[in-house]
Amino acid sequence: QVSLVESGGGLVQAGDSLRLSCAVTTPGRPLSSYSLGWFRQASGKEREFVAGIDYTGYRKNYADSVKGRFVITRDNAKRTVYLQMNSLKSEDTAVYYCAADIRGMVSNQSPRGQGTQVTVSS
Repeated sequence: QVSLVESGGGLVQAGDSLRLSCAVTTPGRPLSSYSLGWFRQASGKEREFVAGIDYTGYRKNYADSVKGRFVITRDNAKRTVYLQMNSLKSEDTAVYYCAADIRGMVSNQSPRGQGTQVTVSS
């Protein structure tokens, strides 16, 4: 069973940067078989897609709200996916979850971790 553990969240000010990490365990299969991604859920709102990266690492997609500010990368040797978040805004405040999927790009149905809180003060 896939296991994902997020870290790196915290309290920052608007305009700051933060890098989230997610350690991924994929028993019986190499991480390179999986697409990875990030979702977030703000208080009182539905979970939304943030960024995704395919199993090759070449195809990436982003939510319009984070394009040009967030960058997703992966390091298969370290079994980790990252989310570099720059120029943070108060509306980026949310619990951030990483996800993995062997069937295709990540979706709301993909296995996720427990999340890490990001709070951006204005």
